[in-house]
Amino acid sequence: MSVAIRNWLKSPTGPTTTHFWGPVANWGFVVAGLADSQKPAELISPNMTAAMCIYSLLFMRFAWAIQPRNYILFACHLSNEAVQLNQMRRYVTWRNDSGGGAEGVGVGAAGATPPGQGFAASAVAVPK
Repeated sequence: MSVAIRNWLKSPTGPTTTHFWGPVANWGFVVAGLADSQKPAELISPNMTAAMCIYSLLFMRFAWAIQPRNYILFACHLSNEAVQLNQMRRYVTWRNDSGGGAEGVGVGAAGATPPGQGFAASAVAVPK
């Protein structure tokens, strides 16, 4: 085994630490966001997308502030920020072009779903 590999294995950011496995697990957000970019824009939740943007901004700052700097975590959240901003762009473009409703979920291709007939209304049983 080379000295460089041995040193990396024993380093504070090597594969035996959370500085390595945390960012590796967080790449799932990026993969999921990329997969979602192939779905219709009316399914995008602007609230969740905004939350993911704020989350990634905070963790980019964290990855840069800690010692030793966690470049893997920074790269992961920088990528997620780009993916989430693209999702928000897609939602805003869809909403402006189609006159969509206030929420992405429950809106059909013809425009806003009438009150009481959207996704939320069908998910919750409301006695009449």
